[in-house]
Amino acid sequence: MDTATTNSVDRLQVLHNILSEATEEASSAMSIWTGGAITLSLDCVRELPLEQVTQEFDLGMELLTMVVLTIGGDVGGTFILTFDEENGRRLAASLMKQEVSTEIEWSELEESALKETGNILGCAYFNRIARLIGGEFVPSPPAFLQDYGVCVLQQALMEQVQEGSDVLICQTTFMQGREKLNWNILFVPHTHMRGLLRTSL
Repeated sequence: MDTATTNSVDRLQVLHNILSEATEEASSAMSIWTGGAITLSLDCVRELPLEQVTQEFDLGMELLTMVVLTIGGDVGGTFILTFDEENGRRLAASLMKQEVSTEIEWSELEESALKETGNILGCAYFNRIARLIGGEFVPSPPAFLQDYGVCVLQQALMEQVQEGSDVLICQTTFMQGREKLNWNILFVPHTHMRGLLRTSL
């Protein structure tokens, strides 16, 4: 293994350790929010060329339901919580203690339930990272979106692309008991945050 490859592996391991801690904190918050029903774990941290990202994370051109939080400024980033239609509806119904809706349009209460889920997870994630790098973040209010995942992800990655050839992205897996749920967190830190994360340990 050459020096460049070794440095890349070491750098990703540092980032993986930091983001694992953030994921653990988010998992605790999610467990409380859902009454212990759902937990999450960090799946992978990757540095990839933009053109490979959508292929590696298998977003395809499927319409997804998403909750997006952003942090502006140099030390910023984007937090994207994604669901397919079935899983998003199931979560909303569970939180509202109602039957799963079969209406085409999402109700305000359903959207509110998912936005609050994204807010709880995103704030737990950002708060842990802020403590690790000695900063303070004020995330945007959560936005409820129904769009193609590839489009939202590419928009979140543009800040990184402007400053480097590769982008950093991590993916998180959700579990309900032993069942893997088809929803994920995609966390995309801006370039300056990436640098602070790398030097924080």
